[in-house]
Amino acid sequence: MKLPLAALAALTMIASAAARDNGQWTDSPATIRQWFQSLMQPDNPSISCCGEADAFEADTFEVEDDHYVAVITDGKGVIASGTRIPVPNRKMKWDAGNPTGHGVLFLQVGTMNVYCYVAPGGV
Repeated sequence: MKLPLAALAALTMIASAAARDNGQWTDSPATIRQWFQSLMQPDNPSISCCGEADAFEADTFEVEDDHYVAVITDGKGVIASGTRIPVPNRKMKWDAGNPTGHGVLFLQVGTMNVYCYVAPGGV
């Protein structure tokens, strides 16, 4: 069976955005685990923001023109602290609170493709 190009592209996008579970939630309180696991992309509500393994602390942000720029404060040894990541407005996550106490930027390392950004503050 040959898939139409649009269907193949959608499947590829879903597969690449799949959350990784590397046991990263084992030591987290249940409420934090559930929060990470429940976040959906604001512009694609049927696709996860990804999980804690794809999340980086971005406790600082700037506003540049009409969008946020997240500033990495803990890149988990993968992304240098101070790295500035432009966040498209459609990737701003405002509707799920933030129980972590940190700004959280979900992105695909390598391409720096932003899945979601939850600004610091709020519970």
